[in-house]
Amino acid sequence: MPMNGQERTAYVFPGQGSQWVGMARDIHAAAPHARDVFEEADSALGFRLSRLCFEGPEDVLRQTVNAQPAILTVSIAYLRGNELSPASTDIPAFVAGHSLGEYTALVAAGVLTFKDALLLARERGRLMQEAGEKHPGGMLALIGLDETAVRDICDTSGIQIANINCPGQIAVSGATDPLARAAELARARGAQRVVPLQVSGAFHSRLMESAGQGMALATSGLDFRDATIPIVANTTALPITDGGAVRSELLEQLLNCVQWQKSVEYMISHGVTNFIEIGPGQVLTGLIKRINRDVTAISMEKKDSQKGSAR
Repeated sequence: MPMNGQERTAYVFPGQGSQWVGMARDIHAAAPHARDVFEEADSALGFRLSRLCFEGPEDVLRQTVNAQPAILTVSIAYLRGNELSPASTDIPAFVAGHSLGEYTALVAAGVLTFKDALLLARERGRLMQEAGEKHPGGMLALIGLDETAVRDICDTSGIQIANINCPGQIAVSGATDPLARAAELARARGAQRVVPLQVSGAFHSRLMESAGQGMALATSGLDFRDATIPIVANTTALPITDGGAVRSELLEQLLNCVQWQKSVEYMISHGVTNFIEIGPGQVLTGLIKRINRDVTAISMEKKDSQKGSAR
């Protein structure tokens, strides 16, 4: 329940798959602080990420190495363009991000600078794309099965649970042939749908081990400050603030399950009644509403689009 009768808010940040060509054109046009974010990103990366976000082409934007820094940049543009930041008077009780979105949460909580997080996301995307090429695999969303049934399928086929998103929506990850076997098993167990995800590898599985090694090196030289706002971690669904613990979490989540449903349930159990999704798309808003219909969840992108811009 809310402490002292006050409503509490959490900021949540989307991950890969939420990108779309034209994202953030509205906030870029309307808000100087958002334009500053894109200018910083273009300068740091050495190419026009802004143009890729606004104009595509879609197949290039969708590439993991580009999608990850693009989504992070758009999310920070919305955060700063709407003056939603730890410097504002409305400080959230928690921040959390889904997979890549956890990197955005680190910026919001003051753990990493935007530039450091941006370059780290670009390297993460490169390493994950490379790992997918070395060890071909993919991901499936299994709709309509509970966690026990999905775990049985994973044990039988040799794959892993990658995301537990909300009741009845679990993503699995693995090599190509075992993944095909898992799809057969899921249909036999009564899955309502088996949906291949448009990703370049078996994310959040042991097939990302080489990416994990590369990220350990990439993070070793960065200054991870203690968080000013508790970050609800993907792998444990518990809050962390220690900079060293945050660094370890980033490496753990590459190879392990994103516990999104439990993360949202934790925040609700600690008084959060309002969730604001900050970034492209409305995926997390939809998941939160499926997890608990009694809380408020809104998408900052949708809110801005209702002010007059069109997608």
